[in-house]
Amino acid sequence: MKKIITITIAVATSALISLGVSAAGKAGSGPNPFSKCGIGAALFPDTSWAAVTSNATWDVGTTAVTSATASPETCSGKDVKVAAFIYDSFDNLAEETAKGQGEHLAALLNILEADAGTRDAIVSEVRTGMAAQVSSPTYDQLSQVEKASAYYNLVNEAVSNS
Repeated sequence: MKKIITITIAVATSALISLGVSAAGKAGSGPNPFSKCGIGAALFPDTSWAAVTSNATWDVGTTAVTSATASPETCSGKDVKVAAFIYDSFDNLAEETAKGQGEHLAALLNILEADAGTRDAIVSEVRTGMAAQVSSPTYDQLSQVEKASAYYNLVNEAVSNS
């Protein structure tokens, strides 16, 4: 199965490179890679929760992030970096968000290119949102991809509000 996925990704990447596809929007302005990329987005283009669940079920979301990387016309580079960083360091980010500081949280803000004047407001808003999510009775039942996607959405909302 991994061999089929690898071949599919290689063929898609080669096709995109040969077509000379490039990102049309400003870096960081693309859609959520967890819900708008990968197999989940193809199967459920209008149902975000189903796309995230499908991506998580299929391969723990790696195809979605790979698809985002290989399809810059639908997912920008900055969004992919943010999503991959959140996914890869989610446990650290969750802990540091609760504390309000930490090296992973600082690295995330650097990837987002958040200026010094907005960082405290972003962290505060993400902390509030994360506290609400964690206190939900169904939070523990979510997969890591679903938790990372929800965190990604909190971060994006906080950045756009700051």
